[in-house]
Amino acid sequence: MRNPQFYFNNLRAVFAPRKPRNPLVRVGLGLVGLVILAGLLVVGLFVGAAMLLVGLVLKLFNPRRSTGTARSNTGRHDNNVVDAQYTVVSRQAIDAPR
Repeated sequence: MRNPQFYFNNLRAVFAPRKPRNPLVRVGLGLVGLVILAGLLVVGLFVGAAMLLVGLVLKLFNPRRSTGTARSNTGRHDNNVVDAQYTVVSRQAIDAPR
C-alpha cells in the first residue's frame, strides 16, 4: 500500500508562501499590499460613514413616541418604573472603617 501523505507533500509546496528573490518584485509586491490595505481602509471609512448617516436619517424621520408625563397623569401605573427613596450619604461615612 502506498502512503497517501506522500502525495500531499508535493501539493503542500505549491501553496507555501515564499518571498521573491528579485528586489524589484519584492518592492512591487509590498506596494501592492499597501495599496490593498489603503483601499480597504477607505472602503471601511465609507461604509462606516454610510451606516452613521442611515442611522441619523432613521432617527430623524422615525422619532420615538414620548412616554411618561402624558401617561403618569392618567393614574395608571407603569410596570417598568421602580419607585424608591434615596438617602445622600456623606463622604466621611463612606471612608470610615467598619
